[in-house]
Amino acid sequence: MSDRLERGKARQDSMRFGPQTEGQYANPMADVAPDLVPLITEFAYGDIHSRPGLDAAKRQLVILGVLTALGDTERQIANHTTSGLGAGLTPLEIVEAIYQTIPYAGLPRAIRALAAVSGVLREHDLVKELPWNTTPGTASNTAG
Repeated sequence: MSDRLERGKARQDSMRFGPQTEGQYANPMADVAPDLVPLITEFAYGDIHSRPGLDAAKRQLVILGVLTALGDTERQIANHTTSGLGAGLTPLEIVEAIYQTIPYAGLPRAIRALAAVSGVLREHDLVKELPWNTTPGTASNTAG
């Protein structure tokens, strides 16, 4: 195993959250593109994500913003939401990061991103941690 691949796997492992397993990084196209996951792990995580200057949580916020702006990336948004939680982000920070994309990426992309985030938060029973859900009858359109 190359140093880049080892470094990338270590970075991925440092952001595991909940019931994540090795299978999360499985290659569903292994019979067609067997090098896909190792290439992603080496480059995105071993080279880029492992650089100094930003901690893993801040990097996940940047990644979530970029994926939202790109659009049609709900699967990746869900994966990086889970990794963001594993890196220490709160559900509120993730939702607010997506809100910040609205003026730049547009409502349709932000809505699709929030749908992906919502699925992850529901899967991990974290919707209740959002401040507007902590006290019954206090729903608000602001985070304070």
